[in-house]
Amino acid sequence: MRLELLSALNEAREGRRAAILVTDIATGEQRLVREEEIGDDPLAETLAERLRLGKSGLVETVSGQVFVTVQTPPVKVVMVGAVHISQALAPMAQRLDLDVTIVDPRSAFATPERFPDVRLLAEWPQDALPKLGGLDRYSALVCLTHDPKIDDPALAAGLQAECFYIGALGSRRTHAKRAERLRELGFGEADLARIHAPIGLDIGAVSPAEIAVSILAEMVAELRRDRRRAAS
Repeated sequence: MRLELLSALNEAREGRRAAILVTDIATGEQRLVREEEIGDDPLAETLAERLRLGKSGLVETVSGQVFVTVQTPPVKVVMVGAVHISQALAPMAQRLDLDVTIVDPRSAFATPERFPDVRLLAEWPQDALPKLGGLDRYSALVCLTHDPKIDDPALAAGLQAECFYIGALGSRRTHAKRAERLRELGFGEADLARIHAPIGLDIGAVSPAEIAVSILAEMVAELRRDRRRAAS
């Protein structure tokens, strides 16, 4: 691989931007296609599909075979609320190689003793999220505090960043009040529809661990939505 291509790949990785390396099998010639450039590429449709699926592999083109290497940012999971559900959910998510951070300004809850081996930020979301590099469409946001002063700023940031998954704990009545507050901040119905609330798949979960399972399953379903569509 040419040094300039490697540098560009590393730059995309550090900036949490997707990119695809296209290698011509016959000639060995390589080119890098950044996510924002796919629409102008001769293989636009194929590359867009590969990016949606997150799948590298051999592709037949009119000019011959190429191998596409898909590079997407690691999935970032931000859990707002150092609560019992987070205690169960964090290690489950880590087992899936997800990059987990707990954010909660209540330092009595956000402690290493309660969350061993998990990145903790005992700060308000508006202060903590920039330290994580912000949120993006490769991020999942899970709000669990029930406290509007904590959850609402995080939800606003998640909606603006177009996170692939946004979930918030609470009843339908609680969410209705939450939605009204977010409308006052300028978010529309399409934005609000992206929030999974009540959070998690409806599996009849009762305990914190069961709720954590339902959240993680819903998160993975959203992460793999395009792959599930392609298989149907």
